Amino acid sequence: MNQIRLIQKDKVAVVGLGYVGLPLAVHIQQKGYPVIGIDKDKNKLQLLQNGQSYIPDVTHHQIKEAMKAGFQANVPGELIRGAKYIIVCVPTPLDDSGEPELGALKSASAFISRNLQPGQTVIYESSTYPGTLEEVVWNILSKSGLKVGQDFYLGYSPERIDPGNHRYPLETIPKVISGLTNACKEKVNQFYSTLFHKTVPVSHPRVAEMCKLIENIQRLVNISLVNEIEIICESMNIDFRETLQAAATKPFGFTPYFPGPGIGGHCIPVDPLYFQWKAKKYGKSSKLIEAAHEINNYMPFHIAERIGKKLESLPGDPKEKKVLLIGLAYKKDVNDIRESSAIKVFKLLLQMGYQVEYHDPFVSNVTLSSEKYVSKVMNKGLLQSADLVVILTDHSNVDWSLVKSHAKAVIDTRGVI
Repeated sequence: MNQIRLIQKDKVAVVGLGYVGLPLAVHIQQKGYPVIGIDKDKNKLQLLQNGQSYIPDVTHHQIKEAMKAGFQANVPGELIRGAKYIIVCVPTPLDDSGEPELGALKSASAFISRNLQPGQTVIYESSTYPGTLEEVVWNILSKSGLKVGQDFYLGYSPERIDPGNHRYPLETIPKVISGLTNACKEKVNQFYSTLFHKTVPVSHPRVAEMCKLIENIQRLVNISLVNEIEIICESMNIDFRETLQAAATKPFGFTPYFPGPGIGGHCIPVDPLYFQWKAKKYGKSSKLIEAAHEINNYMPFHIAERIGKKLESLPGDPKEKKVLLIGLAYKKDVNDIRESSAIKVFKLLLQMGYQVEYHDPFVSNVTLSSEKYVSKVMNKGLLQSADLVVILTDHSNVDWSLVKSHAKAVIDTRGVI
């Protein structure tokens, strides 16, 4: 207990206040640590300073309480020098050619290197390919002149936040941890043991980095599989969702994954391609990942094709029909549209010349092809005015009984009606 009390006096800096960093920063603040939140986005910082959150998983009340408790939200600066622990949660997307884009991670590392102080522990949570901590981060931090494992400590712990999923509070999710040396791992474990119910130390950062990738490779492959099988079952006049529900009654050897319009977000569509990129450096490649990626890319086209065929089956000119999309976020109960298949479907329908509107309680507006679209208010009139309603995201706060009662025709890609 005395050790925990002592460690909780140490200041923590969280670099990157997005879907991972902000919930983590608030959680750490709630555990009694003084926290500095660092981000380059001044709009985010202004919202936080005004006591407002910009992601659904963190409430305005939580931000206000954190600010009252001393939480600081700042642009990168010398304040980081006073932190005992530095946690990096910056985005690691793919570039236009499908290769890892580590610009934000390298920039954050260079910033830390310029300000690194003896005794600090730096922990990276950003999803990335195996070897990043050794081959990229360590090289940058070593420019500080400090020795890892002696003067400062360096570790990797993959983020496991599932936005919109309130079944598993952040502190209850087991935390995989690693360090570049045993001393580094011990420092990470000592700190994270005060934040999470369970830590899972592994032998090397490459193992921890690979851990996150295989978690999402599995999901990409399995979800792509059921999406492909559903397409085939459609032509065979088989209700595949009912098939899955029946199969799920087997008490062993079967885990149900459910089809949808395609996988989105930062993790599942991206992490497997990080692995593929790294594997190619060794002359290897996963055929399963390649096939799953191809299927996932095809899904928005398949949904758009289904919509086109449905509109053509209705009386009148299909191009004069109004389509209402419900949900643009990549998954339920979040406002994140990164890699969202729903956005891709929206764009395809516009390219096909259809009249399209949308409703999403989490996405108030979106700009596509330089034109701004605003979420419509869900009511009986909106539903009845649409010739076809397409369910792309199964948000919990949508009145699905209203949709079922008043929509003229529905394509349900989520199985909620």
